Amino acid sequence: MAPTNKYNYSNFTDELRARLSLVDVIGRRIPLNKKGQNYWGCCPFHNEKTPSFSVNEEKGFYHCFGCGEHGDIISFTMKINNMDFKSAITELANQAGLKMPDYKPRDPKVIEREESLFDICEKAAQIYSEKLFTPDGAHALEYVRKRGFTDDMIKKYRIGYAPKNNIIANKFSTSKLLIDSGLCRHGEFNLYDFFRDKLMFPIFNAKGKIVAFSGRSLDGSEPKYINTPDTDIFHKRQTIFGFNFARDAIHRANRTIIVEGQIDAIKMQVNGFPETVAPLGTALTEDHIALLCKSNRNITFCFDGDNAGRKAAGRACDIIMGFLRDTSDIKFAFVTGGKDPDEILNSGGTDAMKKIIDNAIPLVDFLWQTANSDFIVSTPGGRVQAEKFIRKKIEKIVDDDLKKEFDKEFNNRIFNNWHKFKRPNLSVQIKLPDINNVEKNTIVYIVNSFPELAEQYIEFLSTLNINFDGVYSDLKLDKKSAEKYIISLKIQRYLDKLKLTKKDLTDKYLAGDEDAKSQIKEIDKEITKTLEKQNLLLIE
Repeated sequence: MAPTNKYNYSNFTDELRARLSLVDVIGRRIPLNKKGQNYWGCCPFHNEKTPSFSVNEEKGFYHCFGCGEHGDIISFTMKINNMDFKSAITELANQAGLKMPDYKPRDPKVIEREESLFDICEKAAQIYSEKLFTPDGAHALEYVRKRGFTDDMIKKYRIGYAPKNNIIANKFSTSKLLIDSGLCRHGEFNLYDFFRDKLMFPIFNAKGKIVAFSGRSLDGSEPKYINTPDTDIFHKRQTIFGFNFARDAIHRANRTIIVEGQIDAIKMQVNGFPETVAPLGTALTEDHIALLCKSNRNITFCFDGDNAGRKAAGRACDIIMGFLRDTSDIKFAFVTGGKDPDEILNSGGTDAMKKIIDNAIPLVDFLWQTANSDFIVSTPGGRVQAEKFIRKKIEKIVDDDLKKEFDKEFNNRIFNNWHKFKRPNLSVQIKLPDINNVEKNTIVYIVNSFPELAEQYIEFLSTLNINFDGVYSDLKLDKKSAEKYIISLKIQRYLDKLKLTKKDLTDKYLAGDEDAKSQIKEIDKEITKTLEKQNLLLIE
């Protein structure tokens, strides 16, 4: 059963549920496996061998078919930790990084006022919808139909028109409520409508209630979109456009597509991509991603291919890093040619858009491409800057195991792409014998497992002419042993060179060259000294 308490904490608990994944919270206590639409595990509240404990992330509840236990993220935390309600939400607030509110009962007047705000937004939406089909709204209706909107789409998304006059200010007598709703503002003598001569898109909360509006200019003026300012029922940084329509589709598709604008989101939803949403004219926020990650952690960002779109993708990348899990599938798709998803759908249809989405690049590739395009990696300074850029992103990953895998992935890329093809600038090239397979496999293993060592000994390793992308045996070497191997191999190559030089000098000495004799003595001393170093290395 969901917990009850004498206070109304609905706003705060709703935020907790939005920020935290039920699967993540429960998964820290019991192993869960996804089967179908739900996650399953052995119930922590009674003994069982066959999993009968079901977790539904989308609906936000768990249910045990064995013992009947049922509840949400708060009731689970209460029961599993034997906590009261206050302690449970305090624990969850710490996990979500939220500050606990003051524990005071909500003022009934506040609740009543919020309901009044919902009501006035609903009535305003009705007025805007009616105005779209009047002579005053003819140009707005023409525009929206040119953009490919059918009457069914207009009805579903409740698109309307705000006329040039003060239709809202003149319609209602509750001036304070109109101000609080963001629909009107104070003028010099009276109220005036905030939205005038705008194509109107209602903004719904996750429960499907209208909480605000987004108005699009029709005369080419800037800004293109204006949104209701933040109110008691609307917070732009926490609201995703289209989420109320996309929620079920996101669950079915096991993916969320994020585009830049409202029209793009609507056109995507009705043209084969119902799992699409958009921020409200702002960059994505942690609250947006937290809300979406409740459904799943598979997100495809689809942005315009211009500089603004690339910057938006970079900001999205910054945020998503902290939400990554080993089950995450994050991709980036870009619409090129100066177009946006709406234009692609109008010109090429669903197939053209599907091709763009299907060709989306994984997060690691996006990071790598960004590092290589934003910095001059052909120079030492550029490579340092690029690597710092990548490391800064990786540091945001919370999961330590996943962070290590990202480190390993980029260590390999950095070595193989920025350094492996750089040959040492030696005036005299050392002619070395062919390296055998055992040595080759060992070196390949070291380079791929410890790229920092490869960096340290790049000049020597580059002389070996090894394909570092090759297959290697499953070796077990720690970093110290790996470094000793490189040094020992380096010493052996030096000894080989000395012995070759000594042989040439010996041939000269036997042919009567007396100067060669003293040179041979010096080489013998060097061989002895080098062998001592090798012996010390082996003893360590």
